[in-house]
Amino acid sequence: MRTTLHVKTTILPGHKIEISAPELCEGEAVEVFIVLPESSASERRSALALLEELPGQRLFKTSEEADRYLQEERDSWER
Repeated sequence: MRTTLHVKTTILPGHKIEISAPELCEGEAVEVFIVLPESSASERRSALALLEELPGQRLFKTSEEADRYLQEERDSWER
């Protein structure tokens, strides 16, 4: 007969999960199921979305603007 153990834990730094249960035998193989809460705070967002939340403004709106700026800087070194 299979036994089910329900344990709540918190995600640790490094995205790790630690489970401590005295009723588990060391070295015994177990299956672990992870159930996320309905409104998980760990939504994946794009890097741009994260940058937009930072204070201040982005210096360049497009990659072309950044490339142009870098080229102008490189050109100024040669003068």
